[in-house]
Amino acid sequence: MNSLRGLDITRKCQLCNLKSNGFLCNLSPAAMKEFEAIKYSSMYPANSMLFLENEPARGIYVLCSGEVKLSVSSRGGKTLILRIARPGDILGITSNMSGAPYQASAETLHPCQVAFIRREDFMTFLRKYPEVYQTVVQQLTGQYATACEQLRTVGLSTSAHEKLARLILHWSHEGKATPEGTQIKVPLTHEQIAECVGSTRETVTRTLSEFKHRHLVTLKGATMVISNPAALGVIGGS
Repeated sequence: MNSLRGLDITRKCQLCNLKSNGFLCNLSPAAMKEFEAIKYSSMYPANSMLFLENEPARGIYVLCSGEVKLSVSSRGGKTLILRIARPGDILGITSNMSGAPYQASAETLHPCQVAFIRREDFMTFLRKYPEVYQTVVQQLTGQYATACEQLRTVGLSTSAHEKLARLILHWSHEGKATPEGTQIKVPLTHEQIAECVGSTRETVTRTLSEFKHRHLVTLKGATMVISNPAALGVIGGS
C-alpha cells in the first residue's frame, strides 16, 4: 500500500478497515470484484480540488476516509458551503446520472482516500448490478434532505444567531452523547462556517462567543460540546 502523511491507501475494499454503511461497502462478491476492476484509489492531501463547479462530469468519487467540502460560488466571488461529505458518501453522483456538469466544487479538508470511477464504467456497472440502485437512491435522498436543510438555514433564517444555531443543531445529529452534552467535531474554520450560513467570519466569531457566554456551547480546538440544545432550538426556531 502507498501512503500519504502516514495514512495508508487501502487498494482492495475487502481489506478496508474504514468500512461504513456507505456506498459500495456491502456488495455481492461478483459486484465487488467488478467494482475493484473499475475503481482507482488515491490519497489526496488537504485542500485538494477533486472537481470544480461547471466542469463536465467525468466520473464519481467515493469518499473512503477524510472529509470533503462541497461548495458553490457566485461571479462576485462569494462562496456557500453546501455540505461536508464524510466516508461512504458519493460525490458527483447527480451530475453523472444526468450527464450535466458538476453542480458544485469538491475540496478535501484533510488528507482523504478516494475511489474514482469513470462515468462510462459507473453507468455500465449500474446496469449490470441493479442491487446498487438502492444505495444510489439512498445517497440521492440524503443529499436532497441536506440541501433542503441548507435552504432553510440560509434562506429562511432571519439572523446570524438563528442560522448558526440551526447549523450547530444539524451537526449534532452525528454527535456523541457525553455527561456535559453532545460532543461534535467541527472541521471548519470560522470563515468556512460563515460560508455555510451566508455570513461573515467576524459575525460567526462574535455569535459563537455569545453562545459560549450563555453556556449554550463550549469550544476546545475543533471539539464543540452542545450543553443546552433546547435553548439553541429556541434560537434556531426549531
